[in-house]
Amino acid sequence: MTTRRGIALLMVTLLLAAALPAWRAMAPGSAKAADPQPPATVPVTTAASRIQDMPVYLKGLGTVQPPNVVEIKAQVTGTLIALPVPEGAEVKQGDIVAEIDPRPYKAALDQALAQRDEDTALLKSAQLDLKRYQNLAKSSFAPVQQVEDQQGTVDKQIGAIGVDNAMIETARINLGYCVIKAPFAGRVSFYQLNVGNLVQAASQTGIISITQVKPIQVVFTLPEADLARAQQARADGPVPVTVFDGSSNKQLATGTLTTPNNTIDPATGTIAMKASFANQDGHLWPGQFVNTRVQVGLLHNAVTVPTLAILHGPDGTFVYTVKPDGTVAQTSVQVGDQVAQRTVVTKGLAGQQTVVVSGQSRLAPGVHVHPTDVSNAASPGDASPT
Repeated sequence: MTTRRGIALLMVTLLLAAALPAWRAMAPGSAKAADPQPPATVPVTTAASRIQDMPVYLKGLGTVQPPNVVEIKAQVTGTLIALPVPEGAEVKQGDIVAEIDPRPYKAALDQALAQRDEDTALLKSAQLDLKRYQNLAKSSFAPVQQVEDQQGTVDKQIGAIGVDNAMIETARINLGYCVIKAPFAGRVSFYQLNVGNLVQAASQTGIISITQVKPIQVVFTLPEADLARAQQARADGPVPVTVFDGSSNKQLATGTLTTPNNTIDPATGTIAMKASFANQDGHLWPGQFVNTRVQVGLLHNAVTVPTLAILHGPDGTFVYTVKPDGTVAQTSVQVGDQVAQRTVVTKGLAGQQTVVVSGQSRLAPGVHVHPTDVSNAASPGDASPT
């Protein structure tokens, strides 16, 4: 009996073992266990690397400086009667910017002219007397000493007229100083003296100042190691210089490098450079702080990528590249200059490779991505100096 029960139990166990795979296949959720899910994809934006010519820039910090600044001071003493130019206005060379009461100096000129007329009349009279004495002396009717004394009188009057001419010239100069004209085109300052004040020729207080703003200059500094590249660029031709606002990186003007300074500052290891700008639109203002960018060359057939694609890791810089199967690979690169939101890749990439521009935080080698190409989108800040 026991043997029959053992055989029956063994047969039931074998039947259950044979039916278990079929039961598992029919159980809920069996399809998910049998078919593995496709790997999750990460949405990213991508762009293609380009082969293009890229300018080579040197960057520095500088300030705007006017080529000429003049303090308008009185050269004669008198009452200030007019300031024809409004505060802050632009003036041309030769424009009248201040007037001093000319009446005292006009009177001095008239007096000098009258004195010359008097001395001229005395000279004519003395010359006539000299001629008469000379004729009498020839007939021995006048002593020689009288002739010589009269000759001295004539010479004295000639000298007096010379003094009169000098006084007239001085009076004319002083009268001319009553009208003050702009020595060059520029912008006037606030009034330092108002109409009605007495101005002194020896006073240290000016009336106004004039600052030249068109053209204008920018003085900036570069590391001394960049001097040789700047000098070579100057030898090849005019060197373009672009300046940007110190706070917003907005492009302000484009000019030309003029000259480096004659010495390197040993305390900072920098060399001062000067550039000139036409400044016709008035965007550059004396004393303004600016960023400068000097183009010293052109890098031909350079591989470039959007700067946002460049990442920094413990082993150096790298980018994520998208492979044909839709996965990403981490590619080590070496980078060079950065211009207009694009960075030169000197090693590690070729042209027309797809790199990830944003969304890298969720990536790792082999991760599938869903790319959105932004290669043709305008890069923000194309005029940025960085």
